Amino acid sequence: MKMMKKYRVDPGSKIRLADLDASDTQFSDGKSESKKEIADTLEKLEPLQDLLYAAHDRKLLIILQGIDTSGKDGTIRSVFEGMDPIGIRIASFEVPTKEELDHDFLWRIHRQVPGKGEVTIFNRSHYEDVLVVRVRNLAPEEVWRPRYKQIVEFEKMLTETGTAVLKFYLHIDKEEQRERLQARIEDPAKIWKFRRGDLEDRLLWDEYQSAYEEMLSKTSTKFAPWYVIPSNHKWYRNVVISRIILETLQSFEMSYPAPEEGVENIIVE
Repeated sequence: MKMMKKYRVDPGSKIRLADLDASDTQFSDGKSESKKEIADTLEKLEPLQDLLYAAHDRKLLIILQGIDTSGKDGTIRSVFEGMDPIGIRIASFEVPTKEELDHDFLWRIHRQVPGKGEVTIFNRSHYEDVLVVRVRNLAPEEVWRPRYKQIVEFEKMLTETGTAVLKFYLHIDKEEQRERLQARIEDPAKIWKFRRGDLEDRLLWDEYQSAYEEMLSKTSTKFAPWYVIPSNHKWYRNVVISRIILETLQSFEMSYPAPEEGVENIIVE
């Protein structure tokens, strides 16, 4: 609980990302011990996900946001590897299609939220519409600014209809991003991911930081809080996120549905 409180953004609070230590590891005993802890947490997550799917009542939406190279894909690979693919889904949001642009900005998002018993992970999300749209001037301020309120109301509706919403901002500093971009260029297995546009976005680092700060302040709510996760150390990022997801699923107090009447007496021959 101390960890969740430490990294949770209080509703309406002012955030200055430069003041938050992206290399913080205070709730772990170090990298070597973290591997054991993550393995133990993932072992506990698996039956809880099975129970969520069987109970077919609650829903869990996990939102991952962060600047380029912050580790969204790595988080998905590491934290959710042990979950049953039957009950988990990943949704990624690229540049909107013509059809999507003909609707409100939440139309394509609502179609991807989890159904009963499901876990859905958003790799980027509706928050791009107050981030890249803002920084890249893809829409005027009178269009994107009302979206903060619209997002809050959308997430309130989701939580009131049985969806738990966990939002993780993966916090890295500018030097860590530089090192990761350079490593991507120098790795034959990863250079294909590199785009010159990554460097254009890096030149807009301060603008993106301001956009993220306002996003965190205006859209972290009691029912759908943001967590700023120190992510310079990938192993620590995974420890924190897996712990928060575990505690959230444990709080559901789920139970398996009752079997058909009389089946306990059946003997299979």
